[in-house]
Amino acid sequence: MASKIKVIFLGTSAQIPSAKRNHTSILLTYKDENILIDCGEGTQRQFRKAQLNPCKLTAILITHIHGDHTFGLPGLISTLNFSGYNKHLKIYCPKGTKKIIEDFIDLKHLKNGFKIKVEEVIGKFYENEEFYLEAESMQHGIPTNAYNFVLKSKHRIDKSKLKKYKIPEGPLLKNLKQGKDIVYEGKKYKAKDLIYIEEGKKISFVLDTAFNNKIVKFVKDANLLICDASFSSKNSKEAKEHMHLTASQDGKIAKSAKVKKLVLTHISQRYDNKLNELFEDAKKEFKNVVIAEDFSSFEI
Repeated sequence: MASKIKVIFLGTSAQIPSAKRNHTSILLTYKDENILIDCGEGTQRQFRKAQLNPCKLTAILITHIHGDHTFGLPGLISTLNFSGYNKHLKIYCPKGTKKIIEDFIDLKHLKNGFKIKVEEVIGKFYENEEFYLEAESMQHGIPTNAYNFVLKSKHRIDKSKLKKYKIPEGPLLKNLKQGKDIVYEGKKYKAKDLIYIEEGKKISFVLDTAFNNKIVKFVKDANLLICDASFSSKNSKEAKEHMHLTASQDGKIAKSAKVKKLVLTHISQRYDNKLNELFEDAKKEFKNVVIAEDFSSFEI
């Protein structure tokens, strides 16, 4: 069975946290990868409440340097240091923000038992055999990135057919996985008859930004689109002034990009008692929509 991608919302508030919502942070896990998207104030405590171990972190993606997305960084790194974290932690960020982040976490004087590397990124910036990460610049008045986690499509061997044709486990299977035909006991078997394609998966994170023409292309066909919903369309003027998206715009993006599911986050306290206003706003444009709560989780 293929490994699942899991997304856990550790914080879902906008600039000011509420009694129900912590500042923004989202954890994506896949096999041994644990990637944190943003690290708002209180993130390390949210790890504790969710019974998650921050020492399993492999990377942090920072969308932009506003405090509600970064003020948890120094505390989290301090906790990792005192907890015996021994990985090489990579912090990825928008162009023009590396020095700000290094100064903020006092990287020059930090007496760590582990290595930290801060790297400015755009485009595809990390790739291995199974997945890649990519960034696209957004519009929020300061350098800002959206991010994609993309699990690649794979050739999978149909084991029922191997059993049917009595083809044994062994070196031949490596060729099949590469899409190559094989010969066994003098008979040729076409790879296309013995393998199938396990389609890749895509998770898109579009947080604080004004609407712009890059978004739809960047999140195209995402299985899960996680989007800034700081305002409803009733407050569209204010959303434009503060360079945020409305829930209605999120729905339009999801529909145009043909994503599978839309998850609204970055929820302002003004909607604490009227979440339905955001939900209906997006629902008018796109049917498969949910509003994230702190500790909501999704698996694909």
